[in-house]
Amino acid sequence: MIKKLKPYLSKYKLFTILAPLAIIIEVLLEIRIPFLMSQIVDVGIASQDITYVLKTGGLMIVMAVLAMLFGVISAVCGAKAGMGFGSEIRKGIFNKIQEFSFANIDKFSTASLVTRLTSDVNNTQNAFMMIIRIAVRAPVMLVSATIMAYSINKSLVSVFLVAIPILAISLSFIAMKTYPRFHAMLKKYDAMNATVQENLISVRVVKSFVRSKFEKDKFKETNDGLMNASLRAEKILIWNMPIMQMTMYSCIIAILWFGGIKVIGGTMHTGELISFISYVSQILMSLMMISMIFVNLVLSRASVSRIVEILDEKVDVTDSASKGLKVPDGSIVFNNVSFKYNNESENNVLDNINFEIKPGERVGIIGGTGSSKTTLVQLIPRLYDTTEGEVLVGGNNVKDYKLDTLRDEVSMVLQKNVLFSGTIKDNLKWGNLSATDEEVMEACKNAQAHDFIMSFEKGYDTELGQGGVNVSGGQKQRLCIARALLKKPKIIILDDSTSAVDTATDTRIREALNENLKDTTVIIIAQRITSICDADKVIIIDDGRINAIGTPDELLETNEIYQEIYNSQQKGVA
Repeated sequence: MIKKLKPYLSKYKLFTILAPLAIIIEVLLEIRIPFLMSQIVDVGIASQDITYVLKTGGLMIVMAVLAMLFGVISAVCGAKAGMGFGSEIRKGIFNKIQEFSFANIDKFSTASLVTRLTSDVNNTQNAFMMIIRIAVRAPVMLVSATIMAYSINKSLVSVFLVAIPILAISLSFIAMKTYPRFHAMLKKYDAMNATVQENLISVRVVKSFVRSKFEKDKFKETNDGLMNASLRAEKILIWNMPIMQMTMYSCIIAILWFGGIKVIGGTMHTGELISFISYVSQILMSLMMISMIFVNLVLSRASVSRIVEILDEKVDVTDSASKGLKVPDGSIVFNNVSFKYNNESENNVLDNINFEIKPGERVGIIGGTGSSKTTLVQLIPRLYDTTEGEVLVGGNNVKDYKLDTLRDEVSMVLQKNVLFSGTIKDNLKWGNLSATDEEVMEACKNAQAHDFIMSFEKGYDTELGQGGVNVSGGQKQRLCIARALLKKPKIIILDDSTSAVDTATDTRIREALNENLKDTTVIIIAQRITSICDADKVIIIDDGRINAIGTPDELLETNEIYQEIYNSQQKGVA
């Protein structure tokens, strides 16, 4: 796991080296101070040599100032290395997620990805900062202070030689038991974040259906689950501090007892006992730091494994087989295409799909809810890859194109219309960043969006709230259509994207598409027969299979599904 994160340190190698180096110098300076203090007591004060006392005291002050200076350098370098490391990991995870296909995204929940980008990265970042500073300081101080204590009195040091193995065994046992529990706790974080996210996104629905109590109960359940998982992990981890303190206090009592006997017996000087106790404090402090590092590493290990899980995820839709082709036209061919979301599933979502669309044709796709109409069109820009068969665009297999090249020529307006915070113009230019104002305006006119945009006080510079909350559903759909048109693609797919506009506006949008995009292949998934009544042909999907293909007039005469939809909608109109 550590090797996987190593590349994210490359920009901060210097700070990563300087932080532990400065901390080592700081510790070596601190280690000398108790020894000088013992010299003042046993030599300067004992012989009443004021000059020696002042000289040695001055040296202690210089060492303390230098130790503080190197401590500050270490803190600054450690912060820069740690924050930079966390930033690079976060960037790496985000970039990897951008490469995910829909199948990869389906594997992880949005809430889980957010938790990994935030909490897990923070845990890893904090652990790294601790490793390059405290994890260096503690062992160096432990060894140095032990050596100094040994030079003062060999027999008293044996107290630590007994205590340290006991402590190491106890901490190792706690680590093995707590790691899986912390991993389970982080999954509970995912569940709680998913509940919060769902509630905040759907807060209008919650209020309109008066379901606040239900949502509170649901949140309480996930929150309690997180609390219980945390308590389960902490029940073992809390033994860390009592074991640590018991070891420390036992060492102090033993040293004061045996050291006091030695001073009374004349085999040890008072200053030596004072400095020995100072070294004991440093040793015990280093043991406490090791204990604190241990706690953080147990937690961060679970976070690191979750981060690496994202970085190691194999992206199933890649450019690996691309031949660098350009899309010559908007023709589409499905040859014996079958698809399922999970290779382990027994049944296909789409089964044995075969059809051909010529460049510039208008094609309607209809079918019942859950008949996999959306899944079908998502295979065209390779949002998913086929399980069997092949999809051809412009006469070439879609896998032979670079993803950017293919998707630049296929504009897709999804069922869920997504707008981003920023101005209307900023949102529209997602389709074409270099588009002129005239091109933006033309696309909006074709999408029947220009008039309502100009009704706003700031027109195209109107700020949209997050997700476009300050425009209606129909307005949002028209903006998304305009954004897709601005790409000037060879294929445009409208996935039920006029469902929120009135019939008259829907008709004007189709008329504009027919008039201004004659060379563009247009695929319309619709629930309304009127939306596809002027299509060159209509594909009827039933339970993942093609039921029929023909012109609207042909299907009205021969196909029962088309007749049923047509008649039910005509009755509604009547």
